[in-house]
Amino acid sequence: MVYADLLLDAICVVSAEGRFVSVSAACERIFGYTPEELVGMRMLDLVHEEDRERTRAAAERVMRGGIETHFENRYRRKDGGIAHIMWTARWSAADGVRIGVARDVTALKQAEQRQAAVYAISEAAHLSADLTDLAARIHAIISTLMPAENFTVALHDVERDELSYLYHVDERAAPGASPPMSADTLCGQVIRHGRELLLPAQTEALTAGAARELLNRDGAHSWLGVPLKSADRTIGALVVKSYDNRQSYDEDDRELLQFVSIQVAQAIVRKRLFQRLEYMARYDGLTGLANREAFHERLRAALVSPGPTPNRLALLYLDLDGFKRINDTHGHALGDTLLELAARRLCHAVRESSLVARLGGDEFAVLLQNLRAPAEADSVAANLRNALRQPFDVSGQRLQVGVSIGVAVYPRDGTSAEALLRRADQAMYAEKRASRTAPDTDIDAS
Repeated sequence: MVYADLLLDAICVVSAEGRFVSVSAACERIFGYTPEELVGMRMLDLVHEEDRERTRAAAERVMRGGIETHFENRYRRKDGGIAHIMWTARWSAADGVRIGVARDVTALKQAEQRQAAVYAISEAAHLSADLTDLAARIHAIISTLMPAENFTVALHDVERDELSYLYHVDERAAPGASPPMSADTLCGQVIRHGRELLLPAQTEALTAGAARELLNRDGAHSWLGVPLKSADRTIGALVVKSYDNRQSYDEDDRELLQFVSIQVAQAIVRKRLFQRLEYMARYDGLTGLANREAFHERLRAALVSPGPTPNRLALLYLDLDGFKRINDTHGHALGDTLLELAARRLCHAVRESSLVARLGGDEFAVLLQNLRAPAEADSVAANLRNALRQPFDVSGQRLQVGVSIGVAVYPRDGTSAEALLRRADQAMYAEKRASRTAPDTDIDAS
């Protein structure tokens, strides 16, 4: 094999029993074993467990006189890494051996995997329901690239300067449990400094000091964290760690996770933006209540839901009496604060299953479901009147407003969303007209 040793591809001669008889020098570069170590070893012992059966079948085809070309499988290198090999092999009947040429296509496969991961992460950002779901999908994607049984996505809230876990899976922690998150943790250091942190196995590590002490305290055998960056700002970190003494992360893993982190950061930023836009489309920016569109959507959905739910449904339409005078007298900033306080009282005065919405200005609506009887809607309306007529303390001023409430009950007052809304609106204005003979606002600016 003197001339064969000059080739970049490896040439292997394997006996009928499946043991290496002779190998070229390139085998050491590909598999990590010297030719002397390989001779006598069973070829299948090096093959990745998931590829052994089809490799055995391919060897049998070759031994029956066939020629295998472009057959691909995976091997475990001496250092524990994975080598992707493309084989061409044939049987030599005269010598009773298989002769194969092995080409290392690991770099090509890794490039394909990375590109596939980029597409998969982009698709996950589109398909995921929320950020937590996105992180879980990213975990699954990264697990196809490297060992990632223990995986964390941490985020940095710049405005509050707080670190938190978006997603945390740890085989030694209870489901849903997360350790304290602070700047003096390994993950916190990655975020604070915006730099990768690789702590390989203890026996291989040159790193000492605080980082090593934190790793020992964590109990992990090997730890790798990379920052998530967007627009030159670190928004979080990706972390994988191993408790297995046989698994140690290396520079190849660091480079791979760093490559993926760029796509992950972009996916998180896009998802955050989408959620923000979705929130703005469905919720009132001042009070945080559902807006008119979201309320109408929920009402229509309740009316078409299966079962007896529609028969226990009511709609309350509310308008604050005297709010305009307060707004004109004390300014819009104070008026906005008053609306926020009123919204909180509304939410506290009804059950959690009820939907409270701001329809615009000083108009609100409440959707009541699972009522025991129609009269319960009138009882809730009375509670809301009492809650809103209590004085408000706004920026040191004691203010009072009145409230007019119209009630519509399904199916007594209508069987469609439009009919119920119209009936509740009419009842609200009827109550407002009836109360105009009495003062609608009492303002004490003391």
